[in-house]
Amino acid sequence: MAAPTGEQRGPEQDAVLLAAGLADLAVGLLGSAVGTARRFLRRSDARDLIADAVRDLRARGRLALDRQGGPEPAYLDVLARQVLARRDARETRTADAGTADAGTADARTADTRTADAGADD
Repeated sequence: MAAPTGEQRGPEQDAVLLAAGLADLAVGLLGSAVGTARRFLRRSDARDLIADAVRDLRARGRLALDRQGGPEPAYLDVLARQVLARRDARETRTADAGTADAGTADARTADTRTADAGADD
């Protein structure tokens, strides 16, 4: 739509033209989306397409999360978890055996003494 000659366009008219253009674009996109949805619903393999789409979205999500990555866990926290896991495993083994292993207890005492000596430094 061309502006008539002799008429000046002001900011109000520009705003109206932009709003009308956006509305026309939205109606066009909505019509296209409705047509696509109708064609999709007529297909006999719609369930398979949905399952494929879900699988693809999960894969994309996994890739996106891998790309972004997360913050690395604190080093001392990782070490503490490993120590606790080893201690729990050791205690489970001794409980399963029915008796406490004297060598393990002595080693645990020696480890504690070594750790205490290192903390004093």
